[in-house]
Amino acid sequence: MDSSITARELFDQQKEKLSLRWLAGQKGEKRSIESGDTVSRRPSLAGYLNTIYPNKVQILGTEELAWLDSLDSRIRWETIEKIMRYRPLALVISKNQSCPEDLREAAEESDTPLWVSPNRGHELFNHISYHLARTLAPRVTLHGVFMEIYSIGVLITGESGSGKSELALELLSRGHRLVADDAPEFTQIAPDVLDGTCPELLQDLLEVRGLGVLNVREMFGDTAVKRNKYLRLIVHLTKPMTEPHAHGYERLTGDSGTRHVLDLDVPLITLPVMPGRNLAVLTEAATRLHILRTKGIDPAAMFIARHSNLLERSAP
Repeated sequence: MDSSITARELFDQQKEKLSLRWLAGQKGEKRSIESGDTVSRRPSLAGYLNTIYPNKVQILGTEELAWLDSLDSRIRWETIEKIMRYRPLALVISKNQSCPEDLREAAEESDTPLWVSPNRGHELFNHISYHLARTLAPRVTLHGVFMEIYSIGVLITGESGSGKSELALELLSRGHRLVADDAPEFTQIAPDVLDGTCPELLQDLLEVRGLGVLNVREMFGDTAVKRNKYLRLIVHLTKPMTEPHAHGYERLTGDSGTRHVLDLDVPLITLPVMPGRNLAVLTEAATRLHILRTKGIDPAAMFIARHSNLLERSAP
């Protein structure tokens, strides 16, 4: 899913936090950055004034303005013209410094958004870079119920009618928390982190067949819902195998694997749905097992090693 952000959206989202004021170039409010623009980090999303690899958002601190002032009039105008020609999303002056009149005029003529903030340059850089990185990060919508179980994010998937919502309802009654039902959105905010959130339309809601749409916050309280969570495990509900007995090795290790989501392989545990099975207890156990494995503790591997040692000792 591609995403983008305009100069106006960035200004409105950061105006209060960074005390931004719009000085010139308001006609350029529809300038935008697409998620595809972030494939190459040269130029970067945000950074101090750079005329060689111009950043998407150019920050002008004390040193940058002093450097412009050190140029003679001809080179100074050529440099300012060059900056505007790169069409940055915005220029931001730090520490409420006075804006040079020629810079203001150039921004107005080229429709380049020009802002000023009382914050220092590194504060502007940190806030804007982080905000742009999250907004433009790769994202995908998956079908399932996303929950927090034992403090880790677990996505429950399966075919329609497999019992995902009923399982989620049982887990809620056992003290776990709902993040999103039906269509959670996942954003890759770091090389190894997928952050899951709920679309605004579906917040606090859980649809259960026979009951309809339930408001989890109203039924179970504010602690029963969570705004976002990192995806660490997928529990997939499936129909039972047609064979009467599973493979011996699978009996020991369970039906484990991975599912590729964006650029990451997320651990996956498959649970067959059969009458009489307590899926809530099994899901909790699967989550505890995953936590143990992340700590380097694998009960199946320990048993296999123990069995091998026993065979070696008993061999003639």
